Amino acid sequence: MTTFIWDLDGTLIDSYEVFLEALSESFANFNLPFDRETVYNFIKGQSVNALLKEQPVPFQEIKEDFTTNSTAKNDEIKLMVGAKAVLDWTQKENIQNFIYTHKGKNAYDLLNQLEISPYFLEIVTSENGFKRKPHPEAINYLLEKYKLKPEETYYIGDRILDTEAAHNSGIQSINFLSAKNSQQINKLTDIIQIFEMK
Repeated sequence: MTTFIWDLDGTLIDSYEVFLEALSESFANFNLPFDRETVYNFIKGQSVNALLKEQPVPFQEIKEDFTTNSTAKNDEIKLMVGAKAVLDWTQKENIQNFIYTHKGKNAYDLLNQLEISPYFLEIVTSENGFKRKPHPEAINYLLEKYKLKPEETYYIGDRILDTEAAHNSGIQSINFLSAKNSQQINKLTDIIQIFEMK
């Protein structure tokens, strides 16, 4: 059975603007210089956590501040264009969906708010305690628990980290970026075309 494991931020939900706003507030709170473009490129290439760990302030403090700032803006987060259409199509085609995100428990709030929780069999977040991407631990957990076939399982994301996580666990990759061993998409509805052409 075809299976999709979805990344969340920048893949299913359009959240980078909120991240940047929340980060600019946190950087201001800790008197740190903030360059929007540099920060965007950094978090897109690595992660918010990696960015916060590089700052000359206690990680836990700035992380909590960022989490508070970003969750306060939950209502500004929207679905990515085409997300609902693709999820509806997966139901029609009997494709099972999972989420694997570095987000914490706020992921559940957002999925409920955006009314897409019912599409997913399981949602794996940082609360599960798995090693972070590109480590394959979380994907391997889903493969084993649900007896998924790697050749029929796709990790859908928007960063190189996501293609690496897929590659490291031996599953297929669909990504907004052009990468080795990955099928590139420009918009989510391209996924439908990929599978209808098979």
